[in-house]
Amino acid sequence: MSISSEAELEGMKKISEVVATTLKLMREFTKAGISTKEIDDYGGKILEEYGAKSAPYESYGFPGYTCISVNNEAAHGIPSAQKILKEGDLINIDVSAELNGFWADNGGSFIVGQDLNDHQPLVDASKDILQKAINRIRGGVKIADIGHLMETEAKKSGFKVIRDLAGHGVGRSLHEKPENILNYRIKTNKERFRKNTTVAIETFISTKSTETVELNDGWTLVGNKGGFVTQHEHTILVTDKLPVILTAANEIWN
Repeated sequence: MSISSEAELEGMKKISEVVATTLKLMREFTKAGISTKEIDDYGGKILEEYGAKSAPYESYGFPGYTCISVNNEAAHGIPSAQKILKEGDLINIDVSAELNGFWADNGGSFIVGQDLNDHQPLVDASKDILQKAINRIRGGVKIADIGHLMETEAKKSGFKVIRDLAGHGVGRSLHEKPENILNYRIKTNKERFRKNTTVAIETFISTKSTETVELNDGWTLVGNKGGFVTQHEHTILVTDKLPVILTAANEIWN
């Protein structure tokens, strides 16, 4: 959305802090031996305490308050009582919500306990690439150039990007224009970031796959060639200088 008043900025700051804090607390709550449904229920209670509503549940009827993807799941994993986490699992939690008519989105991948399966390089690459991308965003910068940076940095680290998932505008709804802030460059895309707009920037960094396939549950996405995918996401306010990271409280870069 385009921020045109102090009240709108405050509204975006408030919901961004809510989703960021929820994500941080859910990450801290996560450990081996508990189910993804337990984690999701915990996140749902936090959102409820703030008076916020789960965006995927409200917008799309998603069967959970948050998306929790484990190991080979790339995105939109359904929280389940049968999905018990193990030491070394790769997990992604994506939290988006609405409060007082404003929406924000954030997410992060991390390892449950010790890194028994050597996932840390993929996690670190995703975090670093998001940070580099956000630091390059200004009003007037081409969206395609940020996508090029993401893919180039992924290749340098020995990884690929998922090409059919993307960041997006956010504010008065969960997904707004610009609708496809991709992790690679489409040369014909001349669209630019606009000053004073709020967008969700996210990485999708992969070991093997370049696209996703939807499972029979109608939600969960996995890589078309297998492997693992990491995602990190911030909601930001675009300025003519460094962006304001509205979801900084999630501490996903720590």
